[in-house]
Order: sequence, then C-alpha cells, then structure tokens
Amino acid sequence: MLSPFEKAAFIFLLVVCLVATVNTFGLMARIILRGQGQLGTDQVIRRLREGVVALFSQGRIIRHRRRTSFFHYLVAWGFIFYLLVNGVEVAEGLITGFHVPDNIIGNLYQLAADVFGTLVLIGIVYFLLRRFAFSDPALTARENVLLHPDVRGGAIMRDSFIVILFITLHIGFRQIASAALVGMEGGSDPWQPTATLIAQTLLSGMTVEGLTTLWHFSWWIAVGLIVVFLPYFPYTKHAHLFMGPLNFAVQPERNYLGEMHTLNFEDESIEQFGAGTLFDLSQKQLLDGFACIMCNRCQEVCPAYNTGKELSPAAIEINKRYLYRNDMAGLAGGTAEPIPLLGSVISESALWACTACGHCIEVCPVGNVPMLDIMDMRRNQVLMDSAFPAQLKGAFVGMERMGNPWQSTDGRMAWAEPLPFTVPLVEENPDYEYLLWVGCAGAFNPDAQEVTRAVATILHEAGVSFAVLGDSESCTGDSARRAGNEYLFFEMAQGNIEMLNAAGADKKRIVTSCPHCFTTIGKEYGELGGHYQVFHHTQLIADLVGTGKLRLNGKTLEKVTYHDPCYLGRHNGVIAEPREALAKAGVTLLEMGRHGRDSFCCGAGGAQYWKEEEHGGTAVNATRFAEAQSTGATTLAVGCPFCATMMKDANREKGEPMQVQDVAQVVLAALGDRVMG
Repeated sequence: MLSPFEKAAFIFLLVVCLVATVNTFGLMARIILRGQGQLGTDQVIRRLREGVVALFSQGRIIRHRRRTSFFHYLVAWGFIFYLLVNGVEVAEGLITGFHVPDNIIGNLYQLAADVFGTLVLIGIVYFLLRRFAFSDPALTARENVLLHPDVRGGAIMRDSFIVILFITLHIGFRQIASAALVGMEGGSDPWQPTATLIAQTLLSGMTVEGLTTLWHFSWWIAVGLIVVFLPYFPYTKHAHLFMGPLNFAVQPERNYLGEMHTLNFEDESIEQFGAGTLFDLSQKQLLDGFACIMCNRCQEVCPAYNTGKELSPAAIEINKRYLYRNDMAGLAGGTAEPIPLLGSVISESALWACTACGHCIEVCPVGNVPMLDIMDMRRNQVLMDSAFPAQLKGAFVGMERMGNPWQSTDGRMAWAEPLPFTVPLVEENPDYEYLLWVGCAGAFNPDAQEVTRAVATILHEAGVSFAVLGDSESCTGDSARRAGNEYLFFEMAQGNIEMLNAAGADKKRIVTSCPHCFTTIGKEYGELGGHYQVFHHTQLIADLVGTGKLRLNGKTLEKVTYHDPCYLGRHNGVIAEPREALAKAGVTLLEMGRHGRDSFCCGAGGAQYWKEEEHGGTAVNATRFAEAQSTGATTLAVGCPFCATMMKDANREKGEPMQVQDVAQVVLAALGDRVMG
C-alpha cells in the first residue's frame, strides 16, 4: 500500500491528468460533432451489442493476416483485461486493507492477470520486430500516394514506438510489481507463474525492504503511465481500442455493405452537396479518422492500389488523423481554416481511381468507410465544381437524353429477336410472376444480349411466367451515382419508381442479370419510396434447379472458375447461389485464391467502365484475369455484364486462352441441344 504522501501525490496526478483527459477527449468529440448528420443512437441495446462484439472480436481481424491477427488478439484481450487489473492496482495502492481475496475467484484473477500480461508482452515483441526489424512493407504506402507530410516524415513510426514503449513499460513493471509481492510472500505462487519465475530468478536474494521499494517503484511506473497516457490517447492510434467499437456501434443502418444515402435536393436551404472540405463529411466519417488503426488492410485489398494507382483507402483515414492532431483545438473550436479534402486527404487521380468495390469497408477491423468518403467527394466535384473526367460526359449525356449510358437510340427489345419464342411485354402478360429487368447492358451490349437471351430461355424452359418492360425501361442511374452525379441518379430513380409501380412490380418479383441493377433497384430505391423484391438471375436459377423446375443434364463439363462480382458477392452476400447453379450444371469448380467476399474487382465498378483507367502499373482486369487463368480452368464464369466485358477484354489481350461465359450461359448449355438453337 502507498504511503500517505504517495497517496496524495497520486491523487493530485490523477486529478490533473483526468482534467487534461476530459479536455482532449472533449476536443475529439467536438471535432466529430462538427460533421454532417448524426451518429446512430437509436436501438441502444443492439448498438451496444455490436460494439461489444467488435471490441472482443477486434472487428473479425482473423479473416486476414492470421498470424498478425493472432498476436493482435493477445495484446488486445490482455489490454482489455488490464482495465480491471489497473482498477484493482489503484485500489490496492489507495485503500487501506484492500487486496485481492485469497479464494478461488481471487486466485483465478491473479492467474488471468499474470498470463494476460505475459501474452501482451509476447505480442508486443512480435509487433516490435514486424515494424522495426523486418519493416513489413504492408505498413507503408508507395511514394505516389498522397500522405500527410508528418507521415512521410516518420510520424507513424514514432507514434508506434511510443505506444509499444508505453505498453511494454506498463505491463512489464506491473509484472515486476507482482513478482516483488510474490518475493515478499515466500517467493512462490502457483497462480502467478510469470511473477514467480521473475521472483525466483531476477529478484532472488533481495531483502524485504528492497522488494518493498521495488514494488513502490514498479507500481508508480505501471499505474502512473496509464494515468499520464490518458490525455494523450486522442493523439495516438491506440485510441482505436475504444473508438473502433464505438464506430461499429454508431454506424448508420445499411441495406448492403456500401450503401449510399440519397441527398435531399428538395430542401432549398441546403447549399452544399457532397464533401468538399473536412466538415462536409458526416460525423461517422470524421470518427473514422480517430478509429483508424493504420494497419493498411484496406490498402492491401484495394484493386486500384494493387495495380499501381495513387489511391490508398488507408491514406484517406491516416491523413484525416494527422490533420486532426496538428490543430485539434482549432478544428474543435471552429477557428481553423476550412480544409479542402482534395489535395489534403486524397489526390485527384486517386479520387477517380476508386472502383467502389467496397473491399476497404468489408475488410476494415474498426468499421471505417473510406469508399463512401470518395463517393461524397465525387459528388462535390460533379455537383458543386462540375469537375470530372471528360470521358464520363458521354455516359451522363446518354443517361439524360436516351435513358442509357451507351447513348444508343436502338430499341430495347432487339436482344429478343433471335429467340424462337416470344418474350412478352408487361402489357401482354400483366399477371407475370417475375419482371425480367433487362438493364442497359442486357439491351445494348452484344455480349450481354446473349446473356439476357440465356436467362429468358431458362425462364421459358422452367415454365416461369415473366414479362419485360421493353422500351419503357430506363437506366437505373447506378453509374451516375458512383461517378458523383447524384442529381442525375435522383431523377432517373424517381422516373423508374413511377414506371415500376405502374407496371405492378412493387407487388411482384424482379429478376435481373446485372448486380448493379440488382443493388440499385432492390437496395437503394427504397429510400425514395420504391420497395421491390429483386433477385439476381443466379439466385433464381439455383432456386429453379433446387425445386426441380429446371432439370439439367449434370454432365461433367470443362473445369470452370467463378469470378464473384463485387456488387453481388461482397456488397450483397450472394455467394453460394451462383456456385450451386454451376454445380448442378455439372462443372468442376476451381476457386481463385481471392473469391467470395474477398473477390478481387474486375475494374469496371465506380463508373470506371465509362472512362479511361487511371495511370498505374497494370490494369485491374488484367490482374484479375491472371488469377483466373492460374487456376487451370478452361472457362471463366461470371455473373455481371460489366465483369464479362472486362474479363473478355483481358482474355483477348492474352490470345483468348479461356472461354468467358455468364453462369446463365453455362446452365443453358447443360439444358441440352433442344434449347440451344
């Protein structure tokens, strides 16, 4: 127990540091609250549960970098348990007669404190070696990525060293303090194996007075460091320990992984659309900067970064963090000058390199959404500054004037002309079960037209009552939205909702072969009042086969690998059904290394299809095609018209070593020759 003087000194230090802590955490809170919108605070029980799950699962980091994740668990769980340990240590120092009870509960507590302390130190050694001895390249970014000058100057390395040193000294001296107590009590305690080892080796021969002095010194280092470190938390990445779970707890409800929310164009008081400066971002997006662990997992999976572009999702959050820490008082109090996002958190080239694949959101262990930052910045560029890649203008004009980004004036039913049966319009079959949403690609892209015919044939052979909208159909506006032209999306969505409701689609089912149409109609139109039950054609095919309505020959075909479209697999979790359909068709499926939710993007998303790819080392589609080819499969199956085009382009560049087919085309082949003609 501490002496009266030590108690008074500690209480004084505690009060001073708590006041400073309240101040710095207050600055953090005020910065976050200067953002747009509000943090999610409804459904408190559910949100608390999600926060707790995120705390103990550490954002499910074990899915990637498993070795590093294992050691991170050691440190994280140990540090969480040490919240209790630190409280007990303070009580033992300040409260006369307070001590851990000598019973089974007390013994288990001592064992846990000892073991967790040891595990934390083991984990810290791993991270020390990983960052400083082996300089893991995953923890750095290429020179072409925009990073805050402090970061380029080694600030992250310094911050990491400070945190590692703090944890090492805190846990290490706590273990020494425990060893000193064990030494004073006979030199052995089976419930504290590490403390006993230290007592019997390093501290053997010390007098009781020496052990007592050592305990006092070690207590002050271990507990004092925690108290002194508290006000510094907001300035370090160590804040992710609590900001990460908070981030999960307050995130808005999302219908799918990368959902974008509609801007209110009918409110005339709104003068800013999208994010041009730091505080144009939402409160959740500002919180992301504090939650970021700077692990670069998002960078590691980003298709743009992986192919040499300037984009690093991690750099967006890291740059936010260092903008905060350089002027927390000014940003919190509103005295700092507005900080433009373009040029301070991201470069222009990086802004337009994003494919909106959502992998940065899916992989982030603290719930950050850098892709949505990019989408909001694109909105500002298009709606406020009219600044966007020139190639996008054609797509915008096509959607505005012709209802499709191809700028085609052809009829939308040309795809059906080669079919041996008549495809009915809604007017001809008003009691349809499924509305087949053809989509712009399915109507105007020759390759996608073949897929649309395959889907229609499958529905026909299965006896499914379906109809199409024909020339009444219009682009969903997905590409406009991802390119930042939210107003164009808004207008197209409203028109489509009115048209779909008039066709009775709100009371029926919709099936489409385009994951982007699937997402936009099924998951985004609801915010504008359009509520529809939408299925991807692979889901319907799997169901038709499963219920016996579609009988396939099941012959073993060539080896096939399947590419998961980002907006089907990762964003919406439709992963099993395409594989079920392929399995029923009798193929031998060879999986790529990155598949399912970890699938690598084809490079077409985020409106990239309508513009030149940003400068980099390689093309995204070439990188993905190389993965497909490496499986040894002879056919690459896809489930998206844009993925199909990108993979076919890459296939042609390689001399066409593979067949690229939609799942529907593979299934159609398994129906037999009677329907192939």
